[in-house]
Amino acid sequence: MSDIRIRDDRAAGRLEALDEDGDVVGRIEYFVLESPGRALVPVHTIVEPAHEGQGIAGSLARELYVLAAREETPVAPLCPYVVKWAERHPEEAPVADPALLAAAKDWLRAHPGRF
Repeated sequence: MSDIRIRDDRAAGRLEALDEDGDVVGRIEYFVLESPGRALVPVHTIVEPAHEGQGIAGSLARELYVLAAREETPVAPLCPYVVKWAERHPEEAPVADPALLAAAKDWLRAHPGRF
């Protein structure tokens, strides 16, 4: 796990975990909700099978919340993994506003081919 680095590919909507060779070994797919308020909305967390059990998904979730805090933007998690991670780490993951969660779900329904 120590050789993993994380980068934000905002244009593609992915927070990626890269191994020492620069290969993507895990990612959180997300979008940026702009209305009714701005939020980062993680939809899927994926870790390549050969890299499961190494803490990559947790590192990605933690970095998503760090990134959001740095941008002063809340996270409205729809990804089941990120929801569970946030429940286990309330000191790092503020509870999402229900209105933002509802708006994120509406956005996702309105863009069915996006994820």
